[in-house]
Amino acid sequence: MSNVTAVYTVHGPTDHLEKKAEGIALGLTVGSWTDLPLLEQKQLQRHKGRVVSVEALEENKGLIKIYYPAANFSSDLPALLTTVFGKLSLDGKIKLTDLIFSEELKSAFPGPGYGIEGIRQRLNKYDTPLLMSIFKSVIGKDLDFFSEQLRDQALGGIDIVKDDEILFDNPLTPFAKRIIKAKKVLDAVYDETGHRTLYAVNLSGKTFDLKEKAIRAKELGADLLLFNVFAYGLDVLQALREEQEIGLPIMAHPAVSGALTSSPYYGFSHPLLLGKLLRYAGADLSLFPSPYGSVALEKEAALGIASELTLEDPYFKRAFPIPSAGIHPGLTTLLYKDFGADSVINAGGGVHGHPLGAAGGGKAFNQAINAVVNGIPLSEAAKEHQELQQALNLWGLSEVSV
Repeated sequence: MSNVTAVYTVHGPTDHLEKKAEGIALGLTVGSWTDLPLLEQKQLQRHKGRVVSVEALEENKGLIKIYYPAANFSSDLPALLTTVFGKLSLDGKIKLTDLIFSEELKSAFPGPGYGIEGIRQRLNKYDTPLLMSIFKSVIGKDLDFFSEQLRDQALGGIDIVKDDEILFDNPLTPFAKRIIKAKKVLDAVYDETGHRTLYAVNLSGKTFDLKEKAIRAKELGADLLLFNVFAYGLDVLQALREEQEIGLPIMAHPAVSGALTSSPYYGFSHPLLLGKLLRYAGADLSLFPSPYGSVALEKEAALGIASELTLEDPYFKRAFPIPSAGIHPGLTTLLYKDFGADSVINAGGGVHGHPLGAAGGGKAFNQAINAVVNGIPLSEAAKEHQELQQALNLWGLSEVSV
């Protein structure tokens, strides 16, 4: 039977937790219950929410699980989220921690079109983390500057280069011309070096224009789409994923999500919003703050996101986690230990700030990744690689045993 079970963390006195849970289950489904005539109760039984469990975790904190029958909502995320958390999100200190979908309900969502395996196939790169970098300081610059940055990053062995999430369509670097220019630059680097770099272009604009814009990106030869999903909505992401004429991998950016996740008392948990729901809706890659960068996310939450993206599920391909912000080559061992081979190492300043420029930064990261995967301490690998040594001298080393 199709259904979803919502898991809530509630804050406040726990002595009447069962009563609170029953109030939620009824309030978000059939409303009142005991005052209804017996016949009406029988008719509404299939729509009634049911308390699965309540648990007092600690003083003034509890966990509530409630079952919602899918007879109450259509099989789309807006309807589902309104059902389980709509008006409840306005009702005091309560956080939506998880959603457990029945197998029948899972089948209504597309999941990643490419996923980890599909992205690896496009790059012909297996068994190691991928390396990604970001355009920096391109606002107000022209296509020549854009091309130079892209070429330097590709020559450094970067696997994916993405637009900055605040690089929108503009007269100096228009959306279509960025794609055309990127394809030309990256094909040239591939011919020179044999290394394939993919470019993720920022898909932006008014919501009703996105479909045609994404189709045009595909026609121009775009590799991936970067998408600020939480500025638009999860259902927009799903619509882009399901449009067959687009058919491009989608990288979800977490911009705006902090307003929905950061509070310990309100909103969504990080693993649910940036992990499970993004994956179900169709993201192939998901960016989120790392536990030890410049915009650090609590480690349990970051690992929880990665787990939701990569756990085996027959209904969905696995998606790449991209722990980000403040990443430099000296963190590579830590990143590999915590997130494993099926992850993307993403750096902006850690690439562009290298003394030898972006090409040197990319080489330093690749040297670090190769060392870590082969069990070689970075301090030892740096003795053989100038680029890595310079990076460690500049940013330091967070060495751990793996």
